[in-house]
Amino acid sequence: MKSTKIKSRDNLLDYLLLVVFLFIIMITLYPFLNVLAISLNDPIDTMRNINFIFPRKFTTSNYVYVFKENDLMKPLVLSVARTVIGAGIGVICTAMLAYVLSRKDFYFNKLFTLLFVVTMYVSGGLIPEYLLLMRTLKMGNSFLVYIIPGLIWVYNLILVRSFIEGLPVALQEAARVDGANDFTIWAKIVLPLCKPVLATVALFMAVGQWNSFMDTYLYAKELPTLQYVLYEIMEKATIKIDPHAAEQVKNAVSPLSVRMAITIIATVPIIIVYPFLQKYFVGGMTVGAVKD
Repeated sequence: MKSTKIKSRDNLLDYLLLVVFLFIIMITLYPFLNVLAISLNDPIDTMRNINFIFPRKFTTSNYVYVFKENDLMKPLVLSVARTVIGAGIGVICTAMLAYVLSRKDFYFNKLFTLLFVVTMYVSGGLIPEYLLLMRTLKMGNSFLVYIIPGLIWVYNLILVRSFIEGLPVALQEAARVDGANDFTIWAKIVLPLCKPVLATVALFMAVGQWNSFMDTYLYAKELPTLQYVLYEIMEKATIKIDPHAAEQVKNAVSPLSVRMAITIIATVPIIIVYPFLQKYFVGGMTVGAVKD
């Protein structure tokens, strides 16, 4: 009798948790589904009510407006290039610097760590940065302006350094006894064990590079990225409808519809990439420091 009560209580708890999780899933998915539905819905119909998750009047006119009336191939290539190259080089540089700062025998590790942390709270400001990149380093309208300034993110640096400090010191000491130098220890021992944190940092940096458009506006308008072009399209999107022309009403677009279509276009690539990085999160976390 007592076991039956315990079992029924457990079942009730399971149902309660199921309801809670379903509610969380619903409130998490609703904003994305709403944006997707508006981007595929007739703009004129959207003006009546924007609270729905399925297109009431399906149309692709919003995406046609974004892709057909604007040349997005070059900006797309530039965005992909800056994301892949910027995130790749940034992860390597961050991992190298984090390894140096994690070394106990590096006398100035605390001093340099403090100097890096200070930059998280105090910056030189936009004007000194602009003068440095445009006048001193001559990076205006250069692809390097997308790569060099964002090589090291201090938050990611602290994240990787803390992870390396948590690794067994015996592994590095054993490798040093066998004659390995610092670069070999970093490349063949530390780096493989840092897969979880490096995957996280790579995702952070890739999202930052992909979403960035302000640097294009300030430093490289001759090399427009996808986000900058989409931002310009969104700013120019207006409704121009002749009430006597039924075809124009049918193909009309609105700023809201175009904005939602642009949001989907900008978000989908990151959503596609994330599952591939997620396996490294899980796999890296389950790999121990010592393998059989």
